[in-house]
Amino acid sequence: MKKTNQRTQDSCSLVYRCRLPLSTRTVNHLADLLRRHLNEIRSRWRILPPGKIAVIVLAVLRHDQRLADMAGGNNVSESTVRRWRDELIGLLAVQAPRLDRALKKIARQGGEVVLSTAP
Repeated sequence: MKKTNQRTQDSCSLVYRCRLPLSTRTVNHLADLLRRHLNEIRSRWRILPPGKIAVIVLAVLRHDQRLADMAGGNNVSESTVRRWRDELIGLLAVQAPRLDRALKKIARQGGEVVLSTAP
């Protein structure tokens, strides 16, 4: 038997549904971040609504879904899903506290922090 990367003549794409356990709050938060960002940059539209984009990105981030698979199942290109992923990671990163400030806050509250490097 010869191994090949070519599709057979009778193959077809299969799209299936699966359960993605996410809270509505998480999806709404990400979708709202995207909506605000789109308003700020005065973007007129995206091929899919912000809520759908949020679910796609969360599937990629949380369940390590392949970009090509998510793209094919949603009729967009792989590069579009990659761009959405990178854009939403950037929006989330802006909200994250800086490490020095987070450590100072923990110290003020009486907590201890141990930082180590891998050998």
